[in-house]
Amino acid sequence: MNKSLTATPRALELAREVLNIEAAALQALAARLDENFLRALDVILRCKGRVIVSGMGKSGHIARKIASTLSSTGTPAYFVHPAEASHGDLGMITADDIIIALSYSGESRELLAIVPAIKRQGAKLISMTGNPASSLATVADVHLNAAVDKEACPMGLAPTTSTTAALALGDALAMALLDTKGFGAEDFARSHPGGSLGRRLLTHVRDIMRSGERRPFVRENATLGDAILEISRKGVGMTAIVDAEQRVLGIYTDGDLRRTLEKKLDFSTTPILSVMTPSPRSIGPDSLAVEAVQMMEQYNISQLLVVDGQNKLVGALNMHDLLHAKVI
Repeated sequence: MNKSLTATPRALELAREVLNIEAAALQALAARLDENFLRALDVILRCKGRVIVSGMGKSGHIARKIASTLSSTGTPAYFVHPAEASHGDLGMITADDIIIALSYSGESRELLAIVPAIKRQGAKLISMTGNPASSLATVADVHLNAAVDKEACPMGLAPTTSTTAALALGDALAMALLDTKGFGAEDFARSHPGGSLGRRLLTHVRDIMRSGERRPFVRENATLGDAILEISRKGVGMTAIVDAEQRVLGIYTDGDLRRTLEKKLDFSTTPILSVMTPSPRSIGPDSLAVEAVQMMEQYNISQLLVVDGQNKLVGALNMHDLLHAKVI
């Protein structure tokens, strides 16, 4: 590596030019979308099998990304390498499947070599090329025109603008399919259980709340001292005050304790009912954990009681529980 090389203002100008060229190409692509896009959507929506995406070289990398995006947004898809398809992988394709073939020139030998077999199978073919008159475009059931005016490469050689356009067109297909199918955030989270979105949307309050013997509570006839001991024992930073039927009457938090200390009350004789906060904020066990986060942030509190439909105490949680569950 030549260590004498340094970046120059010319590099910054070129970078901006690349982005401007690619942005302009996407704007032109958006304006050019027509009924063929809707036809492609209809073909995919009627698909009884899987969507197979294929391409060679840089188009192959884009095809892999499109297949991944489709799969994660409600349209099962996978990538098949066209060269491998000619050597046995065509056996994965059935008459119920749809093939999306990417080739900017539309003349990829490897893709054209498997087209006859695809047609014999009865599978539908959607092509995505930069040349509507190309061989791949003319044999396809639906053609999507991904042509660009020029590549962003200064030499006009490296696929840049053309691959960006193909990727964006694949994203447009995936998002249009997502919307048509009514695929929502919770559906997305189910296919991403290991990600932060999955944790946020699939975790319910009941999954992380402190229940059973871990619930902090005292009865309505308890003293201030009893409440302080319960806060210390359960380590949630608060305790609920409940009646004989476990219905919540109020809450007493460590913040309330600091304020009580200023009054110099007798812990052993002061009734907890006289210093508690009545009708506290609460949440149901079937609520999403992210709703608990939103409530805590909205009301500037760090603990929540969990109650059922009859306002009976079923659990408790604090901000630490939500952090531990990686909901926030």
